[in-house]
Amino acid sequence: MAEAGATHTRRLAELAACDESMFGGKSAGLGELLAAGIPVPPGFAVAAGAFLEHLAQTGIEPSGAAPAELRDAIRAAAMPAAIAAEIDSRYMELARATPGGGEPAVAVRSSALGEDSGEATFAGQQETYLWVRGGDAARAAVRDCWASLYSDEAVSYRAHLGAAAPPKPAMGVTIQVMVDAGIAGVMFTCNPVTGDPSMVAINASWGLGVAVVGGEVTPDDLLVSKVTSEIMRETVSSKELEYVPAAGGHGTVRREVEPARRMAPCLHPDALAELVSVGKRIERHFGCHQDVEWAIDQGGTLHVLQSRPVTGLPERPKTAPPQSALSLVMAKFGAG
Repeated sequence: MAEAGATHTRRLAELAACDESMFGGKSAGLGELLAAGIPVPPGFAVAAGAFLEHLAQTGIEPSGAAPAELRDAIRAAAMPAAIAAEIDSRYMELARATPGGGEPAVAVRSSALGEDSGEATFAGQQETYLWVRGGDAARAAVRDCWASLYSDEAVSYRAHLGAAAPPKPAMGVTIQVMVDAGIAGVMFTCNPVTGDPSMVAINASWGLGVAVVGGEVTPDDLLVSKVTSEIMRETVSSKELEYVPAAGGHGTVRREVEPARRMAPCLHPDALAELVSVGKRIERHFGCHQDVEWAIDQGGTLHVLQSRPVTGLPERPKTAPPQSALSLVMAKFGAG
């Protein structure tokens, strides 16, 4: 139920699948996860209607404009006062609920209409901003997410989808308390290479997950049986870089991993077992195979950052050699 007077924002815990047409797939999916008892960082969502109002009040007309011009115009235009006030109010609400108070670091992530559906995924084509602090910075990151609706990659992907693309593109935004990740990665609740539904495929590396989804590091690669929890394959890679919070807690920096940690496995058995268990719960809740982004914080607590249907699964052959899911992850996010 939306808070009285709030027309452009809603807490993630108040969202469900039926809100996808207003808030986008990412935000609606996180609401579903929270309702299912999955550990998701708290936060709020900005409705796609706020983006459309921003265009209308600032006189920006997408039709016929070049993507680069649209991006610049969206970033430069002042956000309508009512929308800015709601975002500020929600951010302050998060601050009051966050241990330590002050200005909590948040992740500001795109949640476009039609994104993360069973038919399409805009993964890696629209922007995410990490370790954002303060109301001014959060609002600027929201505008940056709006502008990324017109990234060259997103525009090309909508053209590729043709009639399946949203008739009027619009961008919602997800804002969540930041996870100080010691380990992060992706998990498929099937084998994405063969389509085998009895497996869970996991990629894990040190630091924030951006290095994994961006293809900048070769992560540890595991394939685990859903039925027996047996590790069917484990490849420990040399993980030579990681993303961590910048000094002062604003933004991120990329740094080399010290040699002693590079070839050390990221996931100990208890953490792996918890991850697989949560993946199975997520799959049961949504009723289909899921592509999950996750992080384990410095204290060892697991957080789920996103879940979306797995798209483009191959038809299962009668027999198939074991293969790494990493190549599919890298291809999906435009890396490699």
